[in-house]
Amino acid sequence: MDEELKRPEIRAAGGVLWRRRGRAKGANGVEVVLIHRPQYDDWSLPKGKLEPGETAFEAALREVWEETGYQALPGRSLGKVRYLKASRNGARPKVTRFWAMKAGPGSFEPGNEVDRIRWTPLAEARDLLTYPTDREILGRFASQPVDTRLLLLVRHGSAGQRSKWKKDDRLRPLDAKGKEQASGLARLLVRFAPRHIISADFVRCVQTVEPLSHSAGVPVTEDPLLSELGYPRRREAAVELMRSLTNGGAAVACSQGDVIPDLLGRLAEADRVPLPEDFAAPKGSVWSLSFSGTKLFGMEYFPPPTP
Repeated sequence: MDEELKRPEIRAAGGVLWRRRGRAKGANGVEVVLIHRPQYDDWSLPKGKLEPGETAFEAALREVWEETGYQALPGRSLGKVRYLKASRNGARPKVTRFWAMKAGPGSFEPGNEVDRIRWTPLAEARDLLTYPTDREILGRFASQPVDTRLLLLVRHGSAGQRSKWKKDDRLRPLDAKGKEQASGLARLLVRFAPRHIISADFVRCVQTVEPLSHSAGVPVTEDPLLSELGYPRRREAAVELMRSLTNGGAAVACSQGDVIPDLLGRLAEADRVPLPEDFAAPKGSVWSLSFSGTKLFGMEYFPPPTP
C-alpha cells in the first residue's frame, strides 16, 4: 500500500451541475445531473482527467461541458477526493477536485462515453450514485447553501520594483510579466461571468482587471477604499463594501498586498471562517470568497496564472 501511494498521482476534476426547478427555496427544488457510462454501467458525477497543461478548474468546466452538453457557471469549491485507482500496472493514487456549477444553456447528446444523463432531485441523487467518493462530494454540496454569490479578490499583477519608480507610486504600471498575468486572469475570471468589477485607484490595479473588463463587457469602477492609502483609515467601510458586492452575481475586486490579508482576515473573523494556515496573496493571485447573502462561509485560492 505504501509503495502504491508513492506512485505519480492521476489528476482529475469535475463538477456538481445543478439547476432549480419550481419556486422552492434552499435545497428544495434543486436538481443535479448524474451521468451514465455504458462502459462501466455506473451512475456518477461528470468528471475526467486533466489534459496536458490544463488546470483542474479548466478541466472541470471542460468535462462538464463534454459529458452533459451544458454550459456551466462555476461556483464554490467542493474540495477533492483521493483514492487508489486500479490498473493493469498496479494501483495509483487518483485525486479529483470538484466545483459546484449552475447549469446554463445546453442539451445532452448521447455518446460512447456517456449515453444518458439524469436530472435528479438533490434529495434522491445520493442513493443513485455508484461510488462513495461521488456521494461524499454531493454531501458537501448539499451541506452548504446552494444559491451563493462569489467575490473574487485579486491582487494586482507584477509592476516592477517600488524603489526604482521615482514618480507618484499610484501611477506605477504593470510590467511585462504583470500584463501577461492580467491576460491570464481575464481568461480565468471571465468564466465566472462577473457583473461588477471594482479596483483600487492605482494604475497597476486598474490595468490588472482591464483585460477582464474588455472580455466581460463590464466597466471598472475605481474606489480608494481598496488601496493601501485609503484602506487603513476606513477598514470597516471597506469590509462593508465587499459585502455589498455580493448582491446580483459574481464580483471582482482588485487590491494590493498591504490590504488583502487584513481585509480577508476581518471578513473571516467576523463570519467565523478559518483562514488557511498557509495563507498567501502573491501578485496575480485570486481568493474566491463564497457568500450566502452577505455572510462569508467559504474561500478558495487560485495561484497566479502561468505566463
